[in-house]
Amino acid sequence: MTLIPTSSANSNVKTAVRIIEIFEIFAREQRALSLSELAMILNAPNSSCLALIRTLMNMGYLYETTRRQGYYPTKRLLDIASKINYADPILERVQPYLEELSEATGETTVIGKLTTDYQVMYLDVIPSIKPIRYVAMAGELKLIHSNSIGKAIFSALNSAEQDKILSSLPDPEHFKKHIKESSQIGCFSNRGETLPDLGAIAWPVRISDMLFAISIAGPLYRIEENLDEFNQQLKSMCNTLEQIE
Repeated sequence: MTLIPTSSANSNVKTAVRIIEIFEIFAREQRALSLSELAMILNAPNSSCLALIRTLMNMGYLYETTRRQGYYPTKRLLDIASKINYADPILERVQPYLEELSEATGETTVIGKLTTDYQVMYLDVIPSIKPIRYVAMAGELKLIHSNSIGKAIFSALNSAEQDKILSSLPDPEHFKKHIKESSQIGCFSNRGETLPDLGAIAWPVRISDMLFAISIAGPLYRIEENLDEFNQQLKSMCNTLEQIE
């Protein structure tokens, strides 16, 4: 086995991060960007940025719109992402149910799981069609103790995993008490903990022996007004998903 020197490994990781950041910048800016603009936003030297741009152009991911306007992504990334998404073993099964739940409740629905360092990662988000709604993106990371999905997943972990997570929280006793009360009520919620006017409820679900949680999120007043109905719909959907092989 060939070992990669630490300095080279760190450089490769930094390059990978830079490439991802480039695409996130284009997603945010939604316009062609010149070399100097990209370098400034990345806070990187023009020479380093140019090397990344040339590599992405050679691989078919960027093209030069005009010499003045700069560069923009091709559809290659979209096509590859679509193929990856289409074959996702979990989301392919769950997405129709998330869409159905979002349509039934009128709110945003989210499926997430814990990362290895016990953060909540959103895997898929079906946005509400209402003008005032909760907006989130797949791939977002959230703190476990202030997120309804995090609370729901925590409740389904074994005691050893729970203790490990509790040891890293700012107020473990308060969180532990909150989870116990939520379990007794049968509803794991976020009522203005992340944002003052944001509400969400979540429930754990096991799919292919992996633990996830699904949430319904929206303006706090709408979640509270429909709490019992939403909670029933959410639990019913999670139960249905667990029955599917």
